[in-house]
Amino acid sequence: MSNAFAQELHTAIQAVQEASRICTHVQASMSGDAMEKKDKSPVTIADYASQAIICKLILEQFPNDLIVGEEDAGDLRLPAHAESRERVHREISRLGISATQEDVLSWIDAGDHDATAARYWTLDPIDGTKGFLRKEQFAISLALLVNKQLEVAALACPNLPYGAERGVVFYATRGQGAWMMPLNQPAAEPQQVHVSNIGDISSARFCESVESGHSAHDQSARLLEKLGVTSTTVRMDSQAKYGAVARGDAEIYLRLPTRAGYEERIWDHAGGALVVEEAGGTVTDLSGLPLDFAAGPTLRNNRGVVVTNRRLHADVLAALKDLHFPS
Repeated sequence: MSNAFAQELHTAIQAVQEASRICTHVQASMSGDAMEKKDKSPVTIADYASQAIICKLILEQFPNDLIVGEEDAGDLRLPAHAESRERVHREISRLGISATQEDVLSWIDAGDHDATAARYWTLDPIDGTKGFLRKEQFAISLALLVNKQLEVAALACPNLPYGAERGVVFYATRGQGAWMMPLNQPAAEPQQVHVSNIGDISSARFCESVESGHSAHDQSARLLEKLGVTSTTVRMDSQAKYGAVARGDAEIYLRLPTRAGYEERIWDHAGGALVVEEAGGTVTDLSGLPLDFAAGPTLRNNRGVVVTNRRLHADVLAALKDLHFPS
């Protein structure tokens, strides 16, 4: 097997593991407090600390690499957020890292690239922030793109079951399959993951976002009725849904447009998409086009996202043609 991107994969896995330590600590201790960004979506101390540690670890190994992250430290620098700034710094210090507050802020701001380089990382320090705040599913997603193609992915899902344990890291390198390991047992033997081989659409298991603002629940219900799917829909936050499809816990994950002009962000899909594809699944938009990561920080050339175990993909796309979405 090729060792291409071996160092990058090792760094990616380590980064999401370290970020998970921060996130699970904050999630366990939080009382529901969260600042709000200008777009009113909640952002937690863990978002910032997670991005800081991931950017730090990437730049230590690959000092010339660029990073496209979801967060920036602008709000955190404001005098009104001095307490939050200190809390972020404290979470980094808990990992045994000696750094100033300015060091931490600069690591967060290292994720300011615009997705135009030939090589860059894209990261979502906490994907599914509302699930995080509900103490349910969330993910830490990191992916490397080279010449606009996904090459490496690491996806940590701290609350997703792994046998009797809780916490999974999925990872993949293009052409080398998808794998998973228990989050809290880094010495455990990784297991290769595969999508399910279910080919009967009526037996398919379906998952979608908890938030109706993220995916059109009414349209997905119509689609499932049309397809004759009878299983209960599982709703969970974050790219944990990609992990569920990759390891055969579900066969279909849809992200259906809820408003005209909406563009999906690359960090919401890059890590999960490569894991599913390397596990044997298929990821496209509503028209069957591959997700275009060459268009910048958003998937502006795609509408919606369709994730399946490959065998059911054509059936799902055909049924979607009869539904209407905002354009």
